[in-house]
Amino acid sequence: MFNEASAQLATAYQELEQQVGRLTGELAVANGELRRQYDEKEALSQRLSLLLGALPGGVVVLDSKGVLVEANPAAIELFGGRALDRPWSEIEAQRLAATGTPQEWQLRRFDGTHEDRWVSISASQLDPTGGRVLLLSDVTDAYRMREQLERHKKLSAMGEMAAGLAHQLRTPLATALLYTGNLTRSHLSDAERQRFSERALARLKDLERMIHDMLTFVRGAPSGGEAIVLEDLVHDLAQVMEPQMHEKNVRFDAEVHAAGVVLRGNRKALSGALLNLLENALQANQPGGEVRIAAGIEDGRVAIRVSDSGTGMPPEVQERLFQPFFTTRPEGTGLGLAIVRSVIDTHGGEVTVQSAAGQGSTFCVRLPIDTQPAETTA
Repeated sequence: MFNEASAQLATAYQELEQQVGRLTGELAVANGELRRQYDEKEALSQRLSLLLGALPGGVVVLDSKGVLVEANPAAIELFGGRALDRPWSEIEAQRLAATGTPQEWQLRRFDGTHEDRWVSISASQLDPTGGRVLLLSDVTDAYRMREQLERHKKLSAMGEMAAGLAHQLRTPLATALLYTGNLTRSHLSDAERQRFSERALARLKDLERMIHDMLTFVRGAPSGGEAIVLEDLVHDLAQVMEPQMHEKNVRFDAEVHAAGVVLRGNRKALSGALLNLLENALQANQPGGEVRIAAGIEDGRVAIRVSDSGTGMPPEVQERLFQPFFTTRPEGTGLGLAIVRSVIDTHGGEVTVQSAAGQGSTFCVRLPIDTQPAETTA
């Protein structure tokens, strides 16, 4: 029995040795695979580190609490080493100033003064725990190129306006000079002298009106802080236009679907812009036509539509409609709709047009609603 037990123990020991050898071999293979994977990940990590260091843009890692925990050299160069381990909200408030372009910021120094550098920031979710990665791109060159482009556009527009203004002023000025030249003739009767004086004065008044319109267009109109009740504004416009519509036998309709809504701005300038649209609608109509002004709320803003049943406009006319000195009427100055757009822009709104040849036109003015309590309904 002892010999049998010894033999069994020897056999079990041999099997155990075989299993240990097999497991040792498998462990060696597993360790080799793990070492290979570790080496690959280490190499990948080094490449990523080199890549992040070489990136011209900044990369910032925020944890779930919004604290800046990692930053590549470009981000550290933008914000400084003191930005690490600080909440991003503090860094944003101290070092970034919002611009008019979404996701673009101007850098600020630690003393609060602005740098001549701009960055674009985009965010991506890092993991389900709430961490984020911010990508910061230096857009200073693009920003300056955009500024130069805008400056060139303004200079080009000013050149076109100057040429147009010279063309518009030439005719009434030449006419006024002709009439005043006739006044020097000694043999003129008093009646002729009076007639030439009145005609010269009329041309000079045309010049004054044109220059006033030009200055209004260039300066726009100050938005001011006057509270304007929408219903009162449309009611006043209707009172001014109804007699003119009746005289030309044009049906006129005014509707307001926004009781108690208040705008804030320059009442005189807004009234003038809307009257300009209504007068254009009247001139586009023949007797028996229709003009309509309707005001309401669309997408959280006031929408005022001026529609007519007139001749309409082809697409090529609509494209140039708001350009200074562009007009389709021989007696027009081409500044009316340019002034309308300028006034609406200064009030934070926009004006658009929908038209088709032979189907009338609709101008839509959209303006922000005043959120402050109205102190006056004037």
